[in-house]
Amino acid sequence: MNAPIDDLAAPRAAVAGALRELERALERFLTALAHERATAVVQGIEEPGEALRAASDAYGAIDLGMEDAPNTSVVCVGVVAASREVAALAVAVNEAKAALKTVCVPLQKVRRRVPERGGGTRALPLVRVVLRSIGRSDLNLLAAYRRIQILGAMPARISYTRARTRAVYKKTIEATYRLLDGSDAPAAVRDRARLEALPAAETHLALVRDHYDNMRANIVYEGLDRRGRGRVQVPAELPLLYVPRRSADAPVVEFPDDSAGPTRTRRTLIEPSAFLESLPVHRYKR
Repeated sequence: MNAPIDDLAAPRAAVAGALRELERALERFLTALAHERATAVVQGIEEPGEALRAASDAYGAIDLGMEDAPNTSVVCVGVVAASREVAALAVAVNEAKAALKTVCVPLQKVRRRVPERGGGTRALPLVRVVLRSIGRSDLNLLAAYRRIQILGAMPARISYTRARTRAVYKKTIEATYRLLDGSDAPAAVRDRARLEALPAAETHLALVRDHYDNMRANIVYEGLDRRGRGRVQVPAELPLLYVPRRSADAPVVEFPDDSAGPTRTRRTLIEPSAFLESLPVHRYKR
């Protein structure tokens, strides 16, 4: 569905406000991290001070650089030990990230046509239109949403695994048809005909994004966390954060062997070949 032309004021205020809160929370967290006696271990970096700077840069990287590809974000594999005060500020960052996501995700589902420089128009997610209107077209939403993983107990061992995965979005036939709405390209015309020819029993399709390496950390705690767990697995694209105990040794960290490539590929329930021409949309296997 297309939003009315004159209704940007409310989403603009909501997005701008949530983004300001995230940037303030990040600034407080990164300032404290720089001035505390934090330590870091980061894959590929030997010097401790440089490792901490790399971890800090990764936490704060929520904008797309000139050379960055879309739908990607910084990956920094490492572990940071910091005080309870720093961990509390990281919790505030995560809360601000969640608040921004709550505001932006509904706007991602609405599309608006905007004029192109060379003439004509293009349909963009409303969240991108709003970000452009506040001068933040460079905001990397994937990075802005990504939580800092704060460990719930003192880790004894941390080992990393890399899986080859991709994002798959389950779409109704109607929602898929709307993605093609307004396009007169021959491929889009043929795709609409394909959708109309689907049997009534087939109600959903899969919108598939490109494969990417998904980093996970397997953590063994010295004891149990507050939920009674001795082992957990968490996403690890950003450095993990934990509060050290004075009497405890630093955890054993086993980084992934990048020369071996991804360790595993997830099973898929979708057809290998795309069903549509103009969109990466696949049918589900029967």
